[in-house]
Amino acid sequence: MKTPVYSQLLKHKTLDYSPFHTPGHKNNFFPKDLIELDFTELPDTDALYEAEGIILETEKNLAKLFSAKRSVISSGGCTLAIQTMLRLASQKGNKILFARNIHRSAVNACALLGIIPKWIMPKSENGLFTGRISAEDVEREFLNDSEISALYVTSPDYYGELTDIKALSKICRKYDRLLLVDNAHGSHLAFLKENQHPIHLGADMSACSLHKTLPVLTGGAVLNIGNPKFSENAKNAMSLFGSTSPSYPIMASIDICCDYMLNGNGISEYRKSEERIANIKMLAKDNGIIQPNGSCDPVRICINTNGIKNQIDFFHSYKIEPEFCDGQNAVFICTPFNTEKDFQRLETAISDIKAIPQNEQYISFELPETRLTPREAVLAKTEKISVEDSLGRISAESACPCPPGIPVIMPGEVINKNTVSQLEKYKFKYITVVK
Repeated sequence: MKTPVYSQLLKHKTLDYSPFHTPGHKNNFFPKDLIELDFTELPDTDALYEAEGIILETEKNLAKLFSAKRSVISSGGCTLAIQTMLRLASQKGNKILFARNIHRSAVNACALLGIIPKWIMPKSENGLFTGRISAEDVEREFLNDSEISALYVTSPDYYGELTDIKALSKICRKYDRLLLVDNAHGSHLAFLKENQHPIHLGADMSACSLHKTLPVLTGGAVLNIGNPKFSENAKNAMSLFGSTSPSYPIMASIDICCDYMLNGNGISEYRKSEERIANIKMLAKDNGIIQPNGSCDPVRICINTNGIKNQIDFFHSYKIEPEFCDGQNAVFICTPFNTEKDFQRLETAISDIKAIPQNEQYISFELPETRLTPREAVLAKTEKISVEDSLGRISAESACPCPPGIPVIMPGEVINKNTVSQLEKYKFKYITVVK
């Protein structure tokens, strides 16, 4: 195959699977000439990190759309927005309280910036899903450690579970701490019947991966800033990590999406899809299928599929491509750009799932001992060894059973017996450790 990537993408397109995965546009939104606009920073096309023309105008439109004090475009994905957010927050203090269900991009940013993380564990009712942290637990951490400068949470998580951002915002304001939200999977939350976007609920900053749930090309993201103290330096902070060759097609897609939501029928279409997806969730409930409890993303479907031996083959047989299957649960990202045929296929598949009571839970564990900071561990001399030989060693990487899961080990933490058991359960064979 002379063009392996291009050829395989063409082949995948012919499969005609219903796309319940990112990106949110489902290859069914943009004008065909978008690829012809792959320009660079020219006298009449503005510059991303020195925006004073068309890019600044679009960022102002985004701020209006998300009710933010300032919005800063990223064509380097939500990773760049997260790095920028942590860079800005670290100026207040380098110790940050992180909910443990953290994306590896944030862990890597801690290593780059010298941030000292303190961990707080989400609590899950049944062990099937990630769970949430509570305002009470956060307040306890603030009272016990006056050096904590900010709280960092992921909401919604990969399973669609929503943390109580409003309650956390109240606690953070009470103790003069910043509230930072990885909202990678929740950009659309501002446009549903109930506005549950973190900026609306009081977050200081929110990193939003637009392409995941809105009609934006992959890599399109935005850092939304609710606290005006961080507006002025946001561009400088982003330029520390970002490419000097930003993608103009990606930025143009953000511009088109913003117009669709502000001036087109975007909001009404998202609210219509909210109603359609509510019916599918009810069908799953009536079929006895377990779903996350509590407040959840109204347009993300997550179902427990314990009764299915091979999840991917099962859904492929219905011409469905899920966002993710972890062996126990299946995740489906739905947007208005899914067709009625897509939704009907998903309903048929769900109707054919034979629900089995789920007794298995993730292995519970206490936080491992921390011996080094993430920066010290990541930049140290390392070696790759088998998990079975790793007891007592200091990890130089984060190891997570799956994207939505809680990392088993973080850089700088000591691998204990429980860690080894979890890594082996989730089929990890090797791990990188400090020499």
